[in-house]
Formats: sequence, structure tokens, C-alpha cells
Amino acid sequence: MSDPLSAELRERAAGVRLAVFDVDGVLTDGRLWYSEDRRELKAFHVHDGLGLKRLLANGIEVGVITARMSHLVTERMAELGVAHVYQGQKDKLACLTQLCDALQLSLQQVCYTGDDVPDLRAMLRCGLAIAPANAVPAVADRAHWRTRRGGGEGAVREVCDLLLAARGLADAELAHWL
Repeated sequence: MSDPLSAELRERAAGVRLAVFDVDGVLTDGRLWYSEDRRELKAFHVHDGLGLKRLLANGIEVGVITARMSHLVTERMAELGVAHVYQGQKDKLACLTQLCDALQLSLQQVCYTGDDVPDLRAMLRCGLAIAPANAVPAVADRAHWRTRRGGGEGAVREVCDLLLAARGLADAELAHWL
């Protein structure tokens, strides 16, 4: 990362073992697109996808928790190898707590990235709370860190890069591609 990060942020990020993301507004730009035959359409950024794959390859679990149901989310997460996909979740904290119990992790070992108030209860209990640039003020103001990019525009990749850098893996990750 080119900009200086606080020691507290680096410490929080280095302790992350599970990165959880909301979908609409985080993995997408938050807009809902429907075709004339009422099929839902979503756009996911390829940079975000590679970031998620690199987290998984480096031993950081990845999950998504969303209040909506979408076969497109199921397909995209399967394509990326993300096993922890929870849709239709009205209580995101309860879902996250169950996931942590299953993985034998504490909430302090979780990075949660969310953009709107339904994410707050989960975000505020995690070791690292992140908001994309397009997050509503109530969320952005309570996050430990904010991305420069908005949801669906590479914000998730920034989170992934932060987590890898905090573990001292950024140079090895780059070398993997050279």
C-alpha cells in the first residue's frame, strides 16, 4: 500500500482470519438492474474477484452475507471458490456469529466490509470494520478504515490488498505474477 497506515490498523488487519463482505454496494455498485423479463443483473469487478482468490490462496477464509437472494451471487462466489455464502440474511450479526463458531474464530479475527446500516451490528463487533467509499455516512463514520474506491469499482480488492500487506505477503503476491 502506498499510503501510510496506522499501527493500529495494521495490527487489526494482521489478525484477520476471515474476511466477510456484503454484496450490494460492496461487491457491486449497489444498483439493481432488471431486464424486461424481470431477470436480475449484477456486475462484479474482476479485480475484486482476483483479490478474493488471493485471500483464499493465502489462508484467509472469505464469506459473503447479504439480505437479498440472487442466483448470480451463488454463481459468482462458486466461480471464485468462496464457500461461505449466506443469502437472505436479515440478521447479519447472528449469521456471522454462527459462521465464526463453525470456523472456531472470534469476532476479533474478522474483517467485515459493509456499506449500509443493515451491516452495522456485525461491523461494530468485528476486529476490523471497513466501509467502501460509497458507504452511507452512518457506516463510513464508524468504520476503522475506508477504501478509496466504491463498491463494485475495486473496493474489495483494496481490502484484500490491505489484509495481505498487513500479513507481510504483498511482495510475495506480486512476485507470484512476475
